[in-house]
Amino acid sequence: MKLLVLGATGGTGLEIVLQAIEHGHEVTAFVRNPERLKTFRERVAIIRGDLLDAAELARAIEGHDAVLSAFGPRYPVAKSDADLLHRFALGLTAAMRQAGVTRVAVESVAFLFKDAILPPAYMLGRLFFPVIVADASAMEKIINNSGLDWTIVRPPRLTNQPRTGMYRVREGHLPSLGFTISRADVADYMIGAIEKRTSTRRVVGVCN
Repeated sequence: MKLLVLGATGGTGLEIVLQAIEHGHEVTAFVRNPERLKTFRERVAIIRGDLLDAAELARAIEGHDAVLSAFGPRYPVAKSDADLLHRFALGLTAAMRQAGVTRVAVESVAFLFKDAILPPAYMLGRLFFPVIVADASAMEKIINNSGLDWTIVRPPRLTNQPRTGMYRVREGHLPSLGFTISRADVADYMIGAIEKRTSTRRVVGVCN
């Protein structure tokens, strides 16, 4: 497949790029700063641009089979980035419709699972990360109403542990005792969802 990766220089994004290459896909990274991708050299096509510019993004998306996004704000979130995910979702959905590409997998946050008890994800999110909760919720609402063939992946706390493939998945809920998952396993799930076209128009909880 021809895959476009957004947020490709972050922890999860780098894993998506690496694993997609291993799976034999043609990978394009649309990034503001390609420096962190220099180790991939000729194995990845790099397009430099602004993720919040819908016109630039549409040109990058054209000709691809699917988009995988691990894009998100840096922590702590600056005041100027308080609505970053909301603005990103507006641009992404407009760009995908313009480019005629419908399949997308997006990394979000487990804080939005209101029914989670162990851990109490939503309560912790509202208490300690209210800006992230509000912004991610706005992003998901836009994607949900976009008409695209989306999959939204909500992981809990991310780690840098290696890929195991031994993670738990539950549609619409965070699996019980879902406290952590490695970025590598999140990438593994997202690529698999695109390849198999599973969990289309579904919100998915993943954890180790």
